[in-house]
Amino acid sequence: MTRRSLSRVTLAQPGAAGMKAAATGLLVVMAFLFVAARLAEPTYPAASWLKAFAEAAMVGGLADWFAVTALFRHPLGLPIPHTAIIPRNKDRIGEALATFLKENFLIAPVVARRMRNIDLAGAAGRFLQAPQGQETRIRRGASRLIGDLAESLDDERLGGLVKGAISSRLKAMEVSPLLGHALASAINEERHIPLLEAAIRFMARALDANEPLIRDIVHKRANWVLKLAGIDSRIADSVVDGLRKLTAEMGTDPDHPVRIKVEAALVQLANDLQTNADTRARVEAMKDELLANRSVGLWIDAMWQKGRSAIISAARNPDAAMAGKMGEVLKAMGQSLESDPQMRRSINQFARRAVAGMAASYGGSIVKLVSETVRGWDARTVTDRLESAVGRDLQYIRINGTLVGGSVGVLLHLIDRI
Repeated sequence: MTRRSLSRVTLAQPGAAGMKAAATGLLVVMAFLFVAARLAEPTYPAASWLKAFAEAAMVGGLADWFAVTALFRHPLGLPIPHTAIIPRNKDRIGEALATFLKENFLIAPVVARRMRNIDLAGAAGRFLQAPQGQETRIRRGASRLIGDLAESLDDERLGGLVKGAISSRLKAMEVSPLLGHALASAINEERHIPLLEAAIRFMARALDANEPLIRDIVHKRANWVLKLAGIDSRIADSVVDGLRKLTAEMGTDPDHPVRIKVEAALVQLANDLQTNADTRARVEAMKDELLANRSVGLWIDAMWQKGRSAIISAARNPDAAMAGKMGEVLKAMGQSLESDPQMRRSINQFARRAVAGMAASYGGSIVKLVSETVRGWDARTVTDRLESAVGRDLQYIRINGTLVGGSVGVLLHLIDRI
């Protein structure tokens, strides 16, 4: 056995059973001292002091033994009134404990007052800014928990819940006003112009790519007289040149009449998407049809699988996640939380209100849970748990009662001699 293990054995404190044996042993020692002092008193008068000490110590020790034992059981198994207090009153103890928790911890004003001096936002900011290598155990533990949780959940069932929630949310959301507002904002800020010019360039490229098709259509639509005179080729040239000139002018002239009509049509569409009932109904019908499409379901499923894989991958390697772009974002958030008093105050206020709201909403349920749990325990369970929690200190009471009783006995013996 090493020196370290020896020191541990030496410094180990006895448990409840050891203290109980010590208190009982001290009481037995006092009884032997009392007998020995009484036998020696005729020969040695000074033994009367030891007799007085031992006698009073036995009385004090026995009184405290009775008091301590009466808390948990009947002394000597005798049904003495007002003993076995805890087993007989376990239901009332549970209700009192629940009431104590509610009145001192689970009332919204109490929770809010206790959280007033807790800077959750500042602590979160300092944690997010922790240099690489610090807070590693906490980060890895939390990441491992998130990864295990994500992997342990039924992928098919959880994925179905997520995809169902996304689909339900999209179905319940009216997208037409959102699209109209987005389009109107883009037009007001002239962010639609690059898209319009890109569409014009696309038309020009499409015209060049499909010129043979246009000429073939004109040739097939022309009658035999035009074909005989070769006019169909000139008509096709005029159509192609006219379309090419139109796209070129639209691309270079912001005030081109066709371009102005297109922009006016976009403005009207933005207004109709927000105010016209028929347009909104058509857009919603298109949205429902799109969501019912199997390809959209496969796309949502692919997005879920990618998100789940990303969560598990980041959780399995939290240091890499913190070192990448996500880490930079989190560190920036931490700096904002520490440097912005208004943001920190708002977050702390939100957290305080959230916890206080939870206490107000669920405090009664927690109190009921504590009360019903204690009520469901049998008397032996309650006795054993409480005795294991405070039994050691109660045995100290027996030892102190024995020693204090002996000291009082010596004092009374001194007074009697005076």
